[in-house]
Amino acid sequence: MTAMRPRLVLSAAALLLTSWLAGAAAGEDAPPPADDAAAEAPKPMVTIEAVEVTAPEGKKLGPDTLARLTVKLANRGTRTASVLAFTVQVAGHELPVYTNQVFLKPIPPGDPVELPLYNFWTSETGRPAPADGKMKVEVTLREARWVEVSQEDDTEVWTPKEAVEGLPVSASTTVTLSGS
Repeated sequence: MTAMRPRLVLSAAALLLTSWLAGAAAGEDAPPPADDAAAEAPKPMVTIEAVEVTAPEGKKLGPDTLARLTVKLANRGTRTASVLAFTVQVAGHELPVYTNQVFLKPIPPGDPVELPLYNFWTSETGRPAPADGKMKVEVTLREARWVEVSQEDDTEVWTPKEAVEGLPVSASTTVTLSGS
């Protein structure tokens, strides 16, 4: 039996991402007026259940510490979600690494899935550690797509479909830094 080789249909994902970025730049995804937003907003099918910020093993989070960031995502839909785009703010400062990044982790319906995001420094040039030692980390799932996963011969093929409804969604946590 031939070993299965996962293959992602990257050209389709790139095409969808390019069209999404072009639409966002043109303002096509502008939110509805405030009074209509609550009435028209669909309930999110994919949500952020938890934001976890931890220190490397054997260390405590303090100034100038490399922190690990993980989110738990829940999919209440009936299809697998992926093509995940995030915005992350640390102590009110947006981390630019997420601006053009897309995560291709499959989030199947059911139990929450942990997704490690990029590590970050608790303080850096232009973003000192908070004086009170309390650092808020907010993660927003800006966009996700439903994906169809199929088999072609011995190859797994992912095909991005329409956008997941009800996004963006956000969650945050506040961590206390030691030695601040």
